[in-house]
Formats: sequence, C-alpha cells, structure tokens
Amino acid sequence: MPISDPLQHANRVLDVVQRGARSLTSDAVAQSWARCLNEHHLDPTQRRRPQVLSRAELPTRQGRMAAVLDCARYEMTTLYQQLGDPESAVVLTDTQGVILHMVTSPDFERQVQPLGLEVGAVWSEAEAGTNGMGTCVAEAGPIVVQQTDHFLSQYTSLTCSAVPLYDPAGEMTAVLDVSSRSTMAQQHLLVLLGMTARMIENRLIDQRFRDAHPIHFHSRPEFVYTLHEGKLVVDGEGQVLAANRSALLQLGAGSVRELRGFKLDQIFQTTLDDMLERSSRAAFHPVVTYRANAAHRFFAVARQPARDESSGLTRVADPSPLRQAVAPRSRMLSLPAASTPRLQRKPTFADPRLEAHLNTARRVVVRGTPLLLRAETGAGKEVFARSVHTDSPRADGPFIAINCASLPETLIEAELFGYRAGAFTGAEKSGRRGKIAQADGGTLFLDEIGDMPLALQARLLRVLDERMVTPLGTDEPKPVDFQLISASHRNLADMVAEGGFREDLYYRLAGIELQLPALRERSDRAELIRNVLADEGRPDAAIHPAAWDLLMRHPWPGNVRQLHHVLRSAVALADGAALTLDHFPTLAAPATPEPGSPAGEAAPLALSAEHARERQELLEQLAAQRWNVSHVAKSLGISRNTLYRRMHKLCIPVTQSG
Repeated sequence: MPISDPLQHANRVLDVVQRGARSLTSDAVAQSWARCLNEHHLDPTQRRRPQVLSRAELPTRQGRMAAVLDCARYEMTTLYQQLGDPESAVVLTDTQGVILHMVTSPDFERQVQPLGLEVGAVWSEAEAGTNGMGTCVAEAGPIVVQQTDHFLSQYTSLTCSAVPLYDPAGEMTAVLDVSSRSTMAQQHLLVLLGMTARMIENRLIDQRFRDAHPIHFHSRPEFVYTLHEGKLVVDGEGQVLAANRSALLQLGAGSVRELRGFKLDQIFQTTLDDMLERSSRAAFHPVVTYRANAAHRFFAVARQPARDESSGLTRVADPSPLRQAVAPRSRMLSLPAASTPRLQRKPTFADPRLEAHLNTARRVVVRGTPLLLRAETGAGKEVFARSVHTDSPRADGPFIAINCASLPETLIEAELFGYRAGAFTGAEKSGRRGKIAQADGGTLFLDEIGDMPLALQARLLRVLDERMVTPLGTDEPKPVDFQLISASHRNLADMVAEGGFREDLYYRLAGIELQLPALRERSDRAELIRNVLADEGRPDAAIHPAAWDLLMRHPWPGNVRQLHHVLRSAVALADGAALTLDHFPTLAAPATPEPGSPAGEAAPLALSAEHARERQELLEQLAAQRWNVSHVAKSLGISRNTLYRRMHKLCIPVTQSG
C-alpha cells in the first residue's frame, strides 16, 4: 500500500541499506536503494519533481530515437488496450530514462502529471530514485517496482513494471514500462511486456535491414512466422548482419557479435542461394535444414530483401493462411513486388455477415470506389482491408497502412505527405517518402480517419481530388494512383453534423460504407480461437471446458485484438499444458446478477473497472427514463445509434420489459 508517513518509509530504506535488513525487499530493489543513497545522494523523504526537457530538447531526443518510436507506437497502443486499465500508462524511455512516448487515458495523465510522469521527463535513478524505468536501465533487465519499493516516498502510490528493448546490434536502446495504481503481483504483466518488446525488436530489424535477406527459423515448423521464431538477416553473400533474441537462444550464442560476420553455411548446412531456391519452391513454407557441424534439425524460410530497387518498399501479407485472419500489423513481412508470390488461398471469414461484406467490397474496388469501414476498436478493420486488397486488381502493389490515432498531430502530416531533406528540425537527412506516395499503384489504408485533425482533412481532400501529393518543404507535386480504404470506430456522419469532420471529405471517403461486426456478434468465434492458437504454435491445445465457456461467453470489449493477446499470453503461461481458467487472469469471472436485471437473465461477465463503472451509470440512466432509449440518448447528447452501440459494448440488452 502507499506510504502515508515518509519518515516510516525512510527508516525502512535505511534498515535495508545501512543495517542489512535485506529480507524487507528484493535484492534488485535493495541494490537500487543503495545506489540512490550512496551514488546519487538522494533523500527518500524529499519531494522532488524529475527534470523535464525543454520544448527544443525533446524533439531532438525523439528524432534520435525515431526508428524505435516508429516501431513501438502501434505495439504500445495495442498493449494499453489489452490491459483494459484506465489507471495505467504504457511508457517508452531512452537509456537515459527520458520519457519519449506515453499511452494512457486523459484522466490518469492528469493524475500523474504532478508527479512528473509525462513525456519529456527524466526518470533515471539519479533523478527519480528507484523506479521501473530508471532501475531497468541500471539493471539492464526486467524489473518490477511495486509501490513501497520506490525510493522516494512520493511515488509509493505507483507500481511500475519494465523490460529493456534491444536494437538489431544487441545493444540496449530503450525501456518499455507499464506504470499503474495496481497492488497485484506483476509477473503476468512482465510476460506481456516481454512479448511486446520482442515484437518491437523484430520490427526494428525489418526496418533497418530492408535491403537484406531475412531468414526465419525454429526447431518446430509451427513456430516459424510466430513471435517465437528465430530471425537472422544476411547480406547478398550470406553474411550475418543481425539476429533477434530467439535466434541467439536457439543457436547458443551469447550476443549478436558472436554471429555477425559468419556466413549462413557456417551456421546451417546450406547456402543462401540453396535456401532461397528451396523456400521459393515450397511457396515460402518452412523447409528442413541442419545446424552446421551438428545434427540439430531446424525449419527455415529465406526471403528476398524487402526493398524494391526501382519503386521502394512494398508490403504484402504473410503467406500463412491462418495468420491472414488474425495476425496483427506488427507481424507482416516485407517482400519486393517482383518476387511476391500470389497466395493460393484467399482470406475468408466464416461469419456470414463478414463474408457478405467482403464480397461487396471486392466488387466495388474493381471500379476504384473508395471504401469506408466502421467498427469498434480491435474488431479487425485492417485485416478486412488487407483481405480486400489481396483480391483486388492492385494486389501486386503495396498495401500501406497508417493509424491516424497512433501518431501525434505534429507527425501525421509528415507521415502522410512525406518531406524533403531539411524540411524541419529532426527530419531525416535524405528526406522521406510519405505513406500516400508509398501507396502508389496499390492500396492506402487510413485507420481511425476520424482522429485526423481538421487542418489535414483539407490537404487530404485535395490529394483525393487531384491525385497529386506535395511533400513538406517543396512545392513540386507528384502524381499518385491508389485504392483508398478508410476506417473508424466513430460515426463520421455524426461527426459531420457536430462539426468535427469535413462533410466534403466524408462523401469523398464513403463511396460505400460497411459496418463490421464486433467479435461478440460474430458466429465464427470458435474458429477464430482455434486459428489464433494454431498461430501461436498450439493448434491442438486442450482447453478445459470451463475455460472454453469463458472464452465463448466473454463480451470481448477489445475484440479480435484482445482475443489475440489473451490467447498469446495464455499459451505462454501454460507452457505446453492444457489451458485452464488460471491461464486467463485478465478475463473476469462471471458476475452476480445485478439489481434490476430481467428475471431469469444471467448477468454478463464483468468488464474492466472503467467499463463496469460506465455500465452501471448507463443502467441507472436507463432505469430513470424507464428504458426509453430516445430520452436517454437526448439527455446524453448523442444519437440513438450511438447509444445502441454503447449498450452492446457494455453488454446491456437492447430491449427491456416494463
């Protein structure tokens, strides 16, 4: 629990550091407290605010970490949505403890801002004492700092869990942290943080070595193309340039330096040319190879570099049919357009409503009609859009996706339109092609388009009308030709009526508008669960009946994205055993019936704390208005359709008796 008496906390720190009472805390925390006292000369009773970088310093620091930030933003947002805790923040710092990016709720951001938990603040041990971010840097390893483990008493209301992030050279480059008010054990959270860190690290390798050959391998074929795979990148001569942590573990190497410079035929009993040829013949499914000078068998896939020499980066979907239906964006592969194999099996959906929407979308994009998707967050809007692209006349072109909600307003313009060298402070020396230019000849997917600032909506409208894009820092327009697919969890028509979205842009985007069902409304949940388990290497996983019932009855407020993360963490926790209720700690147990529920109706499963409070408040408002939905919607200042969607989200029956 938080410490109310700073002197009591200070005495505990002194007992551990000066009097040797190590049983009062963990070794890592005790060592950190000793550093804070003896090296940093901090006072545990002192109230101090961490240093915050100036407005001029912060963009420079973020610019140096641009590659890491680019790879981390989406994964951080996904992790935050998976946690479902409004009193938490997912934080990224550099190795000096400077917070570069943070994902949290506005309320929690306001609560912790007085403590200095904000972008630009320095949370090194020297500045903030023992804490998740700074102590992770100091220890160069995972750490949990629970409430009274903090050195400074002012931070004992927080619990921090943090893991290091490594660059393709194997050097620590950042720290990923979750800070919250939780009093619970954090081991499950460390598992999720570790998996998120590995996804970011793999994306860093893909981004930095676009002109190198990726080698995907594992001792079990079902783990290739999953988070557990080993990944090497080699140059045209087969020489190793980088490796992920799974590759180091499987090959028995202590660091990337031990592998760098080795040829592929010094690691496996094959050459790069041979593996490329066999992988191509096998339609990029894993082929057998053996460890050099050993009998250890591996399954591997070699690919051509991601960079196309003439037209730049082209992104295509992973060839695994199962991954087509459920894989998040972070696990897509990169291939040059010239060598991209056409998929033998097109992505399909077992849910009749989704399949009907997919068939409609396939017909209209043939004529270049813009497509607007509306669905709840995490419901699979991008997966659906990729499916449309895969079967479109532009399937051989790139599929370029950008999430308008995951980028700061200051970066969206540069990401969309690109910029020339020196266009602004922190810009890359060579400039950058914008997402719109990258999508030329393919499909541009604008996710969460409703979050695009109004000023940029005018620029986007001009691009759509003229099919010309002008990078920042230049007045030379370039022609572009792409299929446009947009998506939002918001009702853009309502936003237009409220003045939050341009009416002319809305009609330009909505050539046809499709409402995708939430996961709880889909009839193919059982198949999705099995597909995700297969994707995580457990296609034949045994599931206890109670756990299966929980999965099938859960309302899934985070939709397919939440399902994916819940099953991924369950597989990691089960470690090969049958999946039981114990492996789904983030899913609530069945709730007791609520007062006022219809007779005989079982109450829904409990939601997150935030959603539970929201649900109770809405139930009270509905009861006060005798379940007159029109009156409740009017009192809330929203449309009836918006209220119905909110009721579905909070598992409130749409019709009530009485």
